[in-house]
Amino acid sequence: MTRKRINLALQGGGAHGAFTWGALDRILEDDRIEIAAISGTSAGALNGAALKSGMVTGGAEGARAALDALWHEVAGLQGIEAESWMAPLGVRSVSQAMEMNPFYLMGEAISHGLSPYAMGPFYTNPLTSIVNAFNYDKVCADDGPVFFVNATRVRNGKLRVFKGDEVNADVIMASACLPTLFQAVELFDSQTGRTEAFWDGGYTGNPALFPFFERRLPRDIVVININPLEREDVPYTPQQIQNRINEISFNSSLLREMRAIALVQRLLDDGTIPEERMARVHMHMIADDDLMNDLSVATKTVPNGYVLGKLKQAGRAAADLFLSQHFDDLNQRSSIDMRAMYS
Repeated sequence: MTRKRINLALQGGGAHGAFTWGALDRILEDDRIEIAAISGTSAGALNGAALKSGMVTGGAEGARAALDALWHEVAGLQGIEAESWMAPLGVRSVSQAMEMNPFYLMGEAISHGLSPYAMGPFYTNPLTSIVNAFNYDKVCADDGPVFFVNATRVRNGKLRVFKGDEVNADVIMASACLPTLFQAVELFDSQTGRTEAFWDGGYTGNPALFPFFERRLPRDIVVININPLEREDVPYTPQQIQNRINEISFNSSLLREMRAIALVQRLLDDGTIPEERMARVHMHMIADDDLMNDLSVATKTVPNGYVLGKLKQAGRAAADLFLSQHFDDLNQRSSIDMRAMYS
């Protein structure tokens, strides 16, 4: 059986990355698909590292086990249980309760009023133990999918894409470094020949698509989207406003790249560019904007076992729907209307 080769573009979005976990879990069950490359930002980088290391160690089942271990580590002692005592309340009510919790509101006020550098010697990056648990010999191995990690260079605001043996714990933490919560991650950048500070890659590439344009990689890009493209309701609380600002900015780089891809496809279609000069890219997306509209910024920054479980379920369901509707499109044509997405 000939397997269909795809590239995976994994967005960042804090704990909402559990949706991506579910989508990947379902994709990995399908032995008709080969994952050739992964581009990950923030939570997408953590998911990508877990998938890559697990796959190198134990194939698809090893990748699924590594993703499970990652998200149970994120959940901590509370565990992950989609049918917990919170289930009768529903995801929207739980999310709203978390957003209005006075302790959460106090923490938000402190984070926006104080720099993470104010903690001085008491500062620790809470992701340290999680990212240090990855086996970087496997994450950086030549076997398995090619793995790209995206971060933003603070000095000049440019996207930095790390790959191969450049990827380490500091790079993963840099990709997930929200500057209002974490101190910038400083590491030596071989591109500039100096030590650079990095912030979250979502500001410049969430995730970057251009690394997939190597000739050895397939033309199909499957984006697992966790930042809703549309919200009907106008945000009115400070938390809602800040959340929507982040969603818009974190989607803008992806939409810019998709606009450029759509332009190239149009030029190929009308013969302006000959087929041998430029590859035709097939774009696909797995998303659940209805669910993401029910969630708030609180469920991004404060992992909740019930919400994580529901996100995983939703990710699996969205990936299952995508495969049932669009498997035949893979390696043949795009399954989304890119022009409609950015117009």
